[in-house]
Formats: sequence, C-alpha cells, structure tokens
Amino acid sequence: MKFYAIIVAGGSGKRMQTTIAKQFLLLNNKPVMMHTLQAFYLSEVQPEIILVLSKNDHEYWKDLCLKYNFDIPHTLVEGGKERFHSVRNGLMTIKEDGVVAIHDAVRPVVSSSLITHSFKDALEIGNAIPCIKPSDSVRQLDDNSSKIIDRDKLVLIQTPQTFDLGQLRIAYQQSFSATFTDDASVVEAAGFPINLIEGNRNNIKVTYPEDLELASFLLKNNIPG
Repeated sequence: MKFYAIIVAGGSGKRMQTTIAKQFLLLNNKPVMMHTLQAFYLSEVQPEIILVLSKNDHEYWKDLCLKYNFDIPHTLVEGGKERFHSVRNGLMTIKEDGVVAIHDAVRPVVSSSLITHSFKDALEIGNAIPCIKPSDSVRQLDDNSSKIIDRDKLVLIQTPQTFDLGQLRIAYQQSFSATFTDDASVVEAAGFPINLIEGNRNNIKVTYPEDLELASFLLKNNIPG
C-alpha cells in the first residue's frame, strides 16, 4: 500500500500583517513549511510528499531550499485558483492506489502520532478527519443579534485529512463549489460518510503573528501537535 501526503501552500500574509506569504515566514530559523514537510518525512508512515505551491513561488522555494540546505524529497506541483483546484492538481500526479493525507503547509507542529493514526484509520474505514471540541462558548450571529449554540454539538476541524485514494478521486471529479471549505466537504458532497478522529490542540494553524510565537515555543520544547 502506497502512502502520500499533499501539502497545500496557498496562503498569503494578509492576516499576518506581512507581505511575505505565511508559509515562507521564519520559524525557529527556517521557513514554516520546511517544518511541515519534515514532520511527514520523519513520521512512521513516511509518505511520498507532494507540495502544491503557486507557480510564481516555485523559484523562490527552490532558492530557499538551497539557502537552508533543505533536501527532504518532494514533488513540486503548480497550485490552482482555489484550494480545491490545488488539491486536485496534486491528486493528478498520483498514478497508483493507496492512501493520501492532505495537510495545510502552515500547520508545522503536527505530530507523528496524529499523522500515523490518520493514515491507519483511513486505511481501515476510508477516511479520517481530525477534530477537537471548542473550549469557549459559541454564539451564532444573525443580523444584529446572536444566539448561544451548544458547543458539545460542535467540533473544530484540522488537517491532515486522510483518504483512500479511490474515494478522493471520485470526489474531485465534481465541479468546484463555494461550499467546499475543506477536503472532507468535497468527499461528503460525493456521498461518502465522514469519519472523525481525535485531533490535537497543539496542531495549530499559523494565521496570526501570535500563532508563530506559539508554534516556536511548541517546537523548541518538543511539544507535539
């Protein structure tokens, strides 16, 4: 059985208040997504890595790899207009059957344990989507008012989202829809049930400046996400 990981790197620096795309920001002396690729490369399953990146950033990434002596094997693929199209581009490079994890490039603290569990569970039940329960109270906005929502009925979805390749190929034959917020929503729209697994609160997505500081602390102290 072949294992693959599609790392999607399409973020910008808007919410980080920087002109540099967040996947390229320095985290403990090297770009964020180098930590992400390394996490998959050093995991128990050691999947083949496919990095999906805007074509405009390919040369920049290659220069960074030389600068930081980054030699983890990976296939570089051109990104698309939306995340949906980027994932589909990555998927099209895979010719064999197997299991594939799709992961945000800016979740650099993902643990080897979560990666391994997601692959093993997807192998057994078709897909595995990590989630955590919200710890804060949640309210739903409605025009100028809001109402409380039972947080025990909600979960927050993370990546890696891991799928049997046959399932994912069928799902990505659909046309793009604005309702596709992640890969699980694409697969669900194709008629497949979604299987949730336990995620990790430290598996943070670097979105705001304080996230970068937290990720640095977690990595320095070897606290898995």
